[in-house]
Amino acid sequence: MALEDIRREYSQGGLRRKDLNHDPIKQFNLWLEQAIKAKLMDPTAMTVATVDQAGQPFQRIVLLKHLDENGFVFYTNLGSRKAQHIEHNSKVSLHFPWHNLERQVHVTGVAEKMSAVENMKYFVSRPKESQLAAMASKQSSRLSTRGVLEGKYLELKQKFAKGDIPVPSFWGGYRIRPESIEFWQGGEHRLHDRFLFSKQQDGESQWQIDRLAP
Repeated sequence: MALEDIRREYSQGGLRRKDLNHDPIKQFNLWLEQAIKAKLMDPTAMTVATVDQAGQPFQRIVLLKHLDENGFVFYTNLGSRKAQHIEHNSKVSLHFPWHNLERQVHVTGVAEKMSAVENMKYFVSRPKESQLAAMASKQSSRLSTRGVLEGKYLELKQKFAKGDIPVPSFWGGYRIRPESIEFWQGGEHRLHDRFLFSKQQDGESQWQIDRLAP
């Protein structure tokens, strides 16, 4: 079958303005809860898009680890490529693809580093294997073989076999403070429903809601 012939109908239902919560964070939490209840694979997975100094966009998938009225949180190596991009340009976008529910959420915002206390609180909650992996991997650096990475992991595992693992100085989180949040619901005949929440600096309402053409 040719690529241009691959298509399907979206038929799980529409999205109407009357069904939207006026707070996009609450609306997102509702959809996330429904994605979890539907047992989607990796419902907290999100694509993070950044731009390097030459203007080249990059994307990668990370996991959402916290969400509140202040924004979306993920953790990473602070020397990674994405962290270097954010240091140069803190504007990023996030994308949540919940295909089985025929839904997508797109977020634009500004990234800021989490505090040392917040980093420590999350780091100590992780399984020890994940803590060791964070310490062993110099994320985005070039490796000659996988054995180099595995060897470093085993070295650290032996070193901290009987003790707590300190939070690496090169590891931490980012909070994305949203400036816009778009909710996309698939519709029949490609008449999809899209609602864009835009952060308002002034005015009575904190968010402006607009319906977008599919």
